Amino acid sequence: MKRKLPVILLELLENWLQNCFSCIKWTHVLSATFQIRFGVRQGSVLSPFLFAIYLDDIPILRSLLPRSFVVLYADDILLIAPSVSELQELFDACAIELSWLDMNINEKKSCCIRIGPRWDVRCRSIKTSNGHIIPWVTEFRYLGTYIVGGRTFKCSTTHAKRSFHTAINAIFEKKWQASTRGDP
Repeated sequence: MKRKLPVILLELLENWLQNCFSCIKWTHVLSATFQIRFGVRQGSVLSPFLFAIYLDDIPILRSLLPRSFVVLYADDILLIAPSVSELQELFDACAIELSWLDMNINEKKSCCIRIGPRWDVRCRSIKTSNGHIIPWVTEFRYLGTYIVGGRTFKCSTTHAKRSFHTAINAIFEKKWQASTRGDP
């Protein structure tokens, strides 16, 4: 409604999502159908847009801390702040906003990294509301890209190179096996 969508479109989306059923396929066997009572359809073209609208208020947190940034892509959230204390404030505000949406931060998948002149200086921990400490790391993966801590922002290509070499070696091995068997 905030986005001023026509009421008929909102009613259509509501009806579509309320009457959503699914089943599980395992090899050639289908389970009984069951109703999906929350969330969006996995793999649907519309799902990322609906989820983005659902999380639409999260980037507004930036207005609380104007030097900070919130980067969203689907359910991946990247918080960027110029200091550890502002990062803690941004993290706490994000956790509160997500709890209003009946969502939680996955503490096991969360980490912190420092980039800048004092990147290697030990600093205080970022803590969740239940006291869990978010670990500081020297490298983390975001949307398939590895970001490395250091004086300047940089991405690591080591993992991509390793995957490439593994794939190319598998191709060469199959080609070699085929040639030793006399396959064309």
